[in-house]
Amino acid sequence: MKTDILIVGSGCAGLYCALNLPEEKDVLVITKAEAECNDSYLAQGGMCMLKDETDYNSFFVDTMRAGHYENDGKSVDIMIRSSQDVVEDLLRYGADFQKDENGELLFTREGAHSEKRIIYREDVTGQEITSTLLEEVRRHRNIRLMEHTTMIDLIAEDNVCYGAVVQLEDGTVTKIEADFVVMATGGIGGLYRHSTNYRHLTGDALAMAIRHGIELKDVDYVQIHPTTFYSKEDNDRSFLISESVRGEGAVLRDKNGNRFVNELLPRDVVTKAILEQMEKDGTEHVWEDLRPIPAEELENHFPNIVEYCRQKGYDVTKECIPVVPAQHYFMGGVKVNHQSRTSMEQLYAVGETACNGVHGKNRLASNSLLESLVFAKRAAQDMMACQDSVKKNLGLIEHLDMGCYEDVETLTRENRRLVKKEIEAAQACARAEQDSEKTEKGE
Repeated sequence: MKTDILIVGSGCAGLYCALNLPEEKDVLVITKAEAECNDSYLAQGGMCMLKDETDYNSFFVDTMRAGHYENDGKSVDIMIRSSQDVVEDLLRYGADFQKDENGELLFTREGAHSEKRIIYREDVTGQEITSTLLEEVRRHRNIRLMEHTTMIDLIAEDNVCYGAVVQLEDGTVTKIEADFVVMATGGIGGLYRHSTNYRHLTGDALAMAIRHGIELKDVDYVQIHPTTFYSKEDNDRSFLISESVRGEGAVLRDKNGNRFVNELLPRDVVTKAILEQMEKDGTEHVWEDLRPIPAEELENHFPNIVEYCRQKGYDVTKECIPVVPAQHYFMGGVKVNHQSRTSMEQLYAVGETACNGVHGKNRLASNSLLESLVFAKRAAQDMMACQDSVKKNLGLIEHLDMGCYEDVETLTRENRRLVKKEIEAAQACARAEQDSEKTEKGE
């Protein structure tokens, strides 16, 4: 199989990257499950946007502060400055965001934001954006979409990528030759007991990077979302109670009904407070009270959250709901530059699987969709700028030993092990550094 550009992943980053490539290019998008089964679809709250120049400084500072100032300032600047362009594209594709009576975009606010700068579609913003992009992709004859197709390995030699080995829906293992490969494989939630992610998202791009010596960055930076609906079922994907809910007035309460934290602090701070309160109370969850939000606004702004809670036996207009922190987002990933290039030639990474430094140590709410789209477009533009210098290796493709891919199940297990080991080692190293610093300070 052969294509000009192979994109691995059908979330908003992969799809938007495909749409920003010229129509004369043959583009193949593969995805592990159904095209709609990605975390982009699950994003509830919204997407940040620079409203006007007066908001630039506070947007920049909010992002940096949430990331504990470990962000890449240039990446943050690129994301903010590119936001209006991305929104214009989405509106042109047909994305339907909330608007006022004059047809102007409405903005909401979430935790750690100093201003209302988040565009949204009820509480299904990710679904609105990603389904719009998917519909647009399906209109393009140059873009092929293959579902239930899994990347098993990269085809690479001397730090140059020439394609990928994949397993098709029928179990067949084959190779795909490509001028460029874009990894948009999403997060790592499938490695965790409590996660808001789809279970099949297990850090595939990280496994490829580890196997091929591709640089990683900040893999110990794993974000825990403070509020997901508490469930006793081990196999349930954690249902996220959007930060927008707290942005609109919801509060957190302990087992006695008392507030114990400022709900609009950054996610990691709120998460820490919840975990400490749970330990203090001897409980498996705390309570989130949505009753400060008018019932009509709850039904209009958060219909899916209201309905989910109703199905679980809770009327959010009359009672609190049980919430618990869960793994939500991966700030680290495959290290990329400002054009989304990895350390391997002809290989790019975009979306949650990439790390360009925008988020720092902790992601600011509703920056994920924006960051994914901005740097996916930059990847597409950079590939076209480099197309005249593409390297070929027909001998490698032709003589690739496919025998080592016969036991895909074992390879998959090993990939998961490699990723978990890498993350745990980085986290252990970070803890050791923190302990050393405390010792030096005499704490």
